[in-house]
Amino acid sequence: MPISPEFLIYGTIFIGVLVLVEGLYLTVFGRSISLSNRVNRRLEMLDKGARREEVLEQLRKEMRQHARVRSIPLYSLLASKAQKAAIAFSPKQLMMIMGGVTVLAFLALTVTTATGPAMNAAISAMAGVGGVYFWVSLKANKRMGLIEEQLPDAIELMVRSLRVGHPFSSAIQIVAREMDDPLATEFGMIADESAYGRDVGEALKDMAERLDMQDMRFLAMAVTIQQQSGGNLAEILAGLSKVIRARFRLFRRVKAITAEAKWSGKFLSGFPLACLVFINLSDPHYYDEVMDHALFIPACITVGVFLAVNLFVMRVLTDIKV
Repeated sequence: MPISPEFLIYGTIFIGVLVLVEGLYLTVFGRSISLSNRVNRRLEMLDKGARREEVLEQLRKEMRQHARVRSIPLYSLLASKAQKAAIAFSPKQLMMIMGGVTVLAFLALTVTTATGPAMNAAISAMAGVGGVYFWVSLKANKRMGLIEEQLPDAIELMVRSLRVGHPFSSAIQIVAREMDDPLATEFGMIADESAYGRDVGEALKDMAERLDMQDMRFLAMAVTIQQQSGGNLAEILAGLSKVIRARFRLFRRVKAITAEAKWSGKFLSGFPLACLVFINLSDPHYYDEVMDHALFIPACITVGVFLAVNLFVMRVLTDIKV
């Protein structure tokens, strides 16, 4: 059975969406916005002559702008991911990019394929909205993964700074200066906010809630308790660092153990859909004889419900809290 070239065109358009958005992102905001850049973005902005308060305001705007628009029905699905990824695009710009990419994909499909406008519009919407969402999700997962790996090292660096006599605010500044991004810029914002009078424990708690990160909540709580009741903060943070490293190792083990079950669920749910797309592209008239049957639409809805339930059940079975 020959494979229709439309199948390759659809895949190429989706990959093109990811490349286009990434290229536009780096073009607008520069190489320093990329997570692959090992230079501390905050220090780079300061080195270019920007004032400290201007850099703080810019970074705070980027990291909090998406949390303010969660009330928008469709964008609320993307807001949490965009906030964790600290996407510099504003919500309005992201929605404009979705619309622009959708239009470009529709024009490309209209020119290169022989499918109808309705099918092209549906596929274009999936490529535009789904492609941008997939791109933001990749950014968020990569950034959160880096922060989780960097946090124990950052806490140990603070412990060493406290033990040689530095105050906690100076320990925060040392982390912001010596660590790599993305954690360095996050702690740099806390150092700047502390310099302008904000409580360090409150700033850490705000960052933990914004990132929705349990280990960061532990750090914020430890600092807040020490501020209120006293104690040896260096020893507290040293113990916290060991706990975080142990949780991280356990999380990796659980992730490895449940990886097969997770991918089995995704495969079992995605394979029928992939077969449906492949069959329709290879032989568009394959289902013509049964499409007029009274049970065809109910059967399709039933299959879709079962696939969704399969994903949900497999996710619940493998969602082990560490």
